Amino acid sequence: MSTTGPQSPQPLAPPSPWVQRWAHLIPAGGRVLDVACGAGRHLFWLQGQGHALTGVDRDPAAIAALAPLAQAGAEIVQADIEDGPWPFEGRQFDAVVVTNYLWRPLLPRIVAAVAPGGVLLYETFAAGNETVGRPSRPEFLLAPGELIAASAGLRVVAYEDGFLPSPERFVQRIAAVRPRPEETLARHRLGPSQVAG
Repeated sequence: MSTTGPQSPQPLAPPSPWVQRWAHLIPAGGRVLDVACGAGRHLFWLQGQGHALTGVDRDPAAIAALAPLAQAGAEIVQADIEDGPWPFEGRQFDAVVVTNYLWRPLLPRIVAAVAPGGVLLYETFAAGNETVGRPSRPEFLLAPGELIAASAGLRVVAYEDGFLPSPERFVQRIAAVRPRPEETLARHRLGPSQVAG
């Protein structure tokens, strides 16, 4: 896989280990939507994996940081997806990535945006986080089992709900695939390929 391509104009946090762990479920060269993408820590990494990118965020500064990706052909959308229309109505993607973001009214649209054979990679804060820091308000914290319930219609490949020590936080995360209509049994590898040495 290529690791070259547009570089961020600023240092970025590394991609989520959850996204990295389950990115092998994204079809090769697949179309990826990153919801509330920020300055692109996942988009720049996924571009290096050879995927076609779409990112959406409402922050003009974040959108400006994505200019190298836009110049390389990525679709970068500035939109307020909480108070405005969903800009991807009727569209589906081979992967939908969401990290550190929760707006419950959008959960059905996010899940609907996963194409047959595509994957939802979602990770955000969960109930319990109020005991260790921010976010602490219930509207920003997933209830137990909430991602599983929201992913009805998808096949859950992996799910975690618990505490991470460094930095301290409670998270819930899911990797879930939308079955293709003709699939009766699909084999979803539970880890990235290992390169023989």
